[in-house]
Amino acid sequence: MAVVTKEENANAKSGLAYIKEHFREYGMLMALIAIVVFFWLIVYQQLSVDFLSAQNITNLFLQNSYVIIMALGMLLVIVAGHIDLSVGSVAAFVGAISAVLSVRYALPVYIVVPLCLVFGGLIGAAQGYWIAYWRIPSFIVTLAGMLVFRGLTLWLLGGQNIGPFSKGFQSLSTGFIPDLLMVDRPNMTAIVVVVLASVLLFWLGSRARRRDATYGIAQEPTTVFYIRNAVIAAALIFVGWKLASFRGLPNVLIIMTILTVLYAFFTEQTTTGRRIYAIGGNLKAAKLSGINTEKLVFLTFVNMGVLAALAGMIVTARLNSATPKAGVGFELDVIAAVFIGGASMSGGVGKIVGVVVGAFIMGVMNNGMSILGIGIDYQQVIKGLVLLAAVIFDVYNKSK
Repeated sequence: MAVVTKEENANAKSGLAYIKEHFREYGMLMALIAIVVFFWLIVYQQLSVDFLSAQNITNLFLQNSYVIIMALGMLLVIVAGHIDLSVGSVAAFVGAISAVLSVRYALPVYIVVPLCLVFGGLIGAAQGYWIAYWRIPSFIVTLAGMLVFRGLTLWLLGGQNIGPFSKGFQSLSTGFIPDLLMVDRPNMTAIVVVVLASVLLFWLGSRARRRDATYGIAQEPTTVFYIRNAVIAAALIFVGWKLASFRGLPNVLIIMTILTVLYAFFTEQTTTGRRIYAIGGNLKAAKLSGINTEKLVFLTFVNMGVLAALAGMIVTARLNSATPKAGVGFELDVIAAVFIGGASMSGGVGKIVGVVVGAFIMGVMNNGMSILGIGIDYQQVIKGLVLLAAVIFDVYNKSK
């Protein structure tokens, strides 16, 4: 019979207490795993289809890349205490611009992409100027932007689709990283990348724990740390193996990963990132402490415009056509992903990792319900209830 030491018992208790204290963060990860397992069982039971097949996992990344990319920017906007309702229309408008430049003027992709990112930044600057320096509520400015850029999209396209695109432009969304190790099937490059990513995440986490211990900062319990990293590593390796057995790593997955790492570093390790959180936490205190609040709010909207432009080009490349109806409802999925991922309605709270988890929750739900043949009407109802539950949970936690 195994004997449990006092130290192990205390560690278990502290682990449970820590998880309870950070339930929102861990709860979202557990919810994502539970939703994936649920759809995997239901889809196989009803349709004898593998929900976790290599092709469907690849489709999950391809179909939801725009949500994750725009959610990274939306988090900064919401953390600063604002909202952007225009992202769907901006994505559609920039997608239309990319189509005109690529198809009508036959410009190469290495010119079209930077130009469109600049267009997106200028759109974000135009909206951010009125919000930051004129103090016009972001809800009003971006609502106006949603209507303006939807109208401009219709005007630019003349109510018609424009396409198809060159292979180079399509590769933004539908391209895959070739197997650099020349094995081809399975794609060994994909396997090596996810294994290295798992090791890197564990190493970075261990280094952060040592740093916190040096400065006497409260740490995540050892048991929780190892279990969390084991679950993440297992998930990464499983997904990597599935992708390797199909076509390898999609280009959009690489783009999402790079952006996620950069924004996580920016929000957690830089002074500017912390100042944006300070603005959302207490605007007056941030201003009195010497933070240039107007400039930072302005830059968050510029950043949002750039990411919306990138997402718009990716969606356009995936459809192989710019369409007047592109981007409809994008803002709802993006905002829902941010709030489901743990951001607060009042600003100042939210993490990049939580946003990515929230976006995948929305993506898995969309994908699973579509495979099961659930109508769009019921899908909207279910997603609305999930969003409402997330916000209620946030308010409940604050009241406690």
